[in-house]
Amino acid sequence: MSEQSRRPRKPYRRPKKDPVRFLAFEALRAVDERDAYANLVLPSLLRKAREKGDFDGRDAALATELVYGTLRRQGTYDAVIAACVDRPLREVDPPVLDVLSLGVHQLLGTRIPTHAAVSASVELARVVLGDGRAKFVNAVLRKVAQDDLDGWLAKVAPPYDDDPEEHLAVVHSHPRWVVSALWDSLGGGRAGIEELLEADNERPEVTLVARPGRATAEELLGEEAAVPGRWSPYAVRLTEGGEPGAIEAVREGRAGVQDEGSQLVALALANAPIDGPDAKWLDGCAGPGGKAALLAALAAERGAMLVASEKQPHRAGLVAKALQGNPGPYQVIAGDGTRPPWLPGSFDRVLMDVPCTGLGALRRRPEARWRRRPEDLDGFAPLQRALLRTALDSVRVGGVVGYATCSPHLAETRAVVDDMLKHDPHAELLDARPMLPGVPDLGDGPDVQLWPHRHGTDAMYLALIRRTA
Repeated sequence: MSEQSRRPRKPYRRPKKDPVRFLAFEALRAVDERDAYANLVLPSLLRKAREKGDFDGRDAALATELVYGTLRRQGTYDAVIAACVDRPLREVDPPVLDVLSLGVHQLLGTRIPTHAAVSASVELARVVLGDGRAKFVNAVLRKVAQDDLDGWLAKVAPPYDDDPEEHLAVVHSHPRWVVSALWDSLGGGRAGIEELLEADNERPEVTLVARPGRATAEELLGEEAAVPGRWSPYAVRLTEGGEPGAIEAVREGRAGVQDEGSQLVALALANAPIDGPDAKWLDGCAGPGGKAALLAALAAERGAMLVASEKQPHRAGLVAKALQGNPGPYQVIAGDGTRPPWLPGSFDRVLMDVPCTGLGALRRRPEARWRRRPEDLDGFAPLQRALLRTALDSVRVGGVVGYATCSPHLAETRAVVDDMLKHDPHAELLDARPMLPGVPDLGDGPDVQLWPHRHGTDAMYLALIRRTA
């Protein structure tokens, strides 16, 4: 009998479940398997973990960073992993790829020590994948650990001069077609597009809105790490994140969570000059209710009424909840905006924030960049045009329509507006820029495109259109 065979074998050690990394893995699987959005899945998982006593504040912060950081840099990490495996990525099981991506983010995107990042990822693999595939994870991550992020980018991204769009796509973790579309919308050279793509990969601040007549920005500024918004008089930014639901005014519906770009769209429509009465407003795509709640509060200050219409009944319910307690009259309708239940010319002001690809909110929904396809634009185009047609039919002569999207893609913004104006001689574009006083870098007009890197907002688009006859 050999010396080696006489040695006692080490007893098998069961893998130890790390609650933070296990939760992050669960969130990534939900995003991948169910097309869930991390900003909807993660809060529920964190709440359950706290209720079980598994988590404290630092654990929640790490889990959040692991999930969002991995999703934001997924394209870059895929390129790195692809360079370290001996098969196409499509042949790697998705759960294995999720564990690898979490490990790569810890190695290349955080300050977690290399040995800890590798060992914690291998332990997670043992828990969720089994010992055999954990060995594969270990081998791949040890290759990744041989260089830092800059070193890997030099290896996996083509030189900028050879292929600018693919270079930016790999370095800044966006699909190539999205890089191309954003660059077309933004215009300019390399510096501007790089700043925009970098801003898409930054964690956005939580922004609150104080609903007029119900709360004030001054009240919200009493919260910890709260500072005034940049542009909206009703905005307050929570610079260290936190739990908005723990704030009394938010719990009571007197304030809400709302990006400052969305606030500016509502304010611009409310500020637009109109001829004649100003008594009846419409939000034609009101779900889930953020803009409707602000518009309703602004309308109430003038003695006007808001009608909020939303096609999906469950989203109409969210709108009704958001408007509860509004100081003035309002009505919530579960109706199809392309087949409106109201008469033409019924409203003085109309907001139509149309469904779109959401490419303007990639900071908040990083997974959307990987989920969207160029052909999605063709699916949205007829609906966007139909809803703008409804808006123009719904406003009276002298009234104003606001056409808005949370996408800067030219096919969803100017192309829609220009096409509609070409076929409607009784509508004219207003200059929207004066309706956003104090906001810089609004371009040549008359429409407005907000940008994360310039304004600290989602990339909201707004065109104001007056009905002339």
